[in-house]
Amino acid sequence: MPKITNNIRRLRFDHNEMTQEDLANKVGCTRQTIIALEQGKYVPSIELAFKIARVFKVNLEEVFIYEEKR
Repeated sequence: MPKITNNIRRLRFDHNEMTQEDLANKVGCTRQTIIALEQGKYVPSIELAFKIARVFKVNLEEVFIYEEKR
């Protein structure tokens, strides 16, 4: 089964240590959603994934990593 991981925590740190709350406000979700994403307990909608990438001004693939398990 495929797995999606992410670099949200690192990107937040690299962007002036942005808080989970700040990111949530910028993309229109809750802090709890950001927490779940960072912990790998939630896979975002494609719209939310793009919004997060745009906040950090990076490509989608720099935020989310799709790993196929073989």
